[in-house]
Amino acid sequence: MKTTHLLLTSNFPPLYDGIASWMSQLARHYGDDAMLVSLGSEPGQGASDARQTVRVDRLPIPRARLRNLPGIIAWSRRAAILARENNVSFTWCGNLKPPSYVAWTLRRRMGIPYGVMLHGTELLQMRRHGSGLRKRFIARALLGSASVIVTNSEWTRAMTLELFARLEIPVPADRVYAVPLGADLERFRTGLSTARVRAKYGLNGGRWMLTVGRLVEHKGQDQVLRALALLRDSEPQLRYAVAGSGVYGKKLRALASELGVEDRVTFLGHVDDDDLPGLYNVAELYVGASRVAVDHVEGFGISLVEAAATSLPVVAGREGGMPEAVDEGITGLLADPYDPASLAEAIAKVLRSPALAKELGMAGRRVAEEKYSWERVARDLRAIADAHARVARQ
Repeated sequence: MKTTHLLLTSNFPPLYDGIASWMSQLARHYGDDAMLVSLGSEPGQGASDARQTVRVDRLPIPRARLRNLPGIIAWSRRAAILARENNVSFTWCGNLKPPSYVAWTLRRRMGIPYGVMLHGTELLQMRRHGSGLRKRFIARALLGSASVIVTNSEWTRAMTLELFARLEIPVPADRVYAVPLGADLERFRTGLSTARVRAKYGLNGGRWMLTVGRLVEHKGQDQVLRALALLRDSEPQLRYAVAGSGVYGKKLRALASELGVEDRVTFLGHVDDDDLPGLYNVAELYVGASRVAVDHVEGFGISLVEAAATSLPVVAGREGGMPEAVDEGITGLLADPYDPASLAEAIAKVLRSPALAKELGMAGRRVAEEKYSWERVARDLRAIADAHARVARQ
């Protein structure tokens, strides 16, 4: 009888962030209609879910309310029904909390093994706030009962193992996997028409560098603005497109004005997913300057891989898991994300050498095709889940 793998996640379209993109692409490429997604309700879900090619089951409870006890109980009951009706043999948790509470319940009641996908920000928060007795007990139960832990980079895996040792979480190293993320190589490619995107977002004229991501402090758009100010005189045609929305937006706009570069920066707000491939094609350079800030860090950097797939040269911060997404000197350049001068130097080096920019971009596409497809990510994770499901049945 055909079995199904259940994905419990707090992040999924129409939510707009890297984890939501990861979960959506994982479900889409899992294959054979083998994955069922379970999650809470979200404004705009109707149109988003209609575009999905996978089964999506939403509770009539807002996502935020699934974090409290009544929400977790309701989600656990619904997950149990889905597990029985769909012959679920393995559960993936797209986040540690609250999905792993639900998965832990399924394991206790129905014997279904589960895996937890850990992200860099979750690990930083656990390291800073998770040493209390109660939190350590919960972490040991949720993570220690998991059949497998998945991280999105070797850097995140190393942080996970260090944290588990410190908090005495009983998970051996051979149950902690690093599975680097990917990009949709069919959508993100060079040579696409940019006319509609340029007109829609006002991106005509100049040489554009681009950052895609939520407007939050750790993403580093503020440092790119400071680098732009340093290049104001030497690179008069340089412009900066900032795609994304978030709580830091007002501060970024004020900073651009303070630095005197507001006429060179375009804040695009939320960019429709369908517009992203064209937007990458507008740019000459992608800049990802994420850093550790307010208990947040970039564990890998999907946008870096999307840029590389589009044959864009990349400048990225030498922090977190980002150096694993950029082969320094091959697909892009690394800089100090805490130092605008370092970022400016790397940006200028690419802009002033068309040959280097072309070489980095071509290599980026080649490496993306070799290593960073969502098909490979889904294949790796499905194989891991199948192996642990077989062990549980023995």
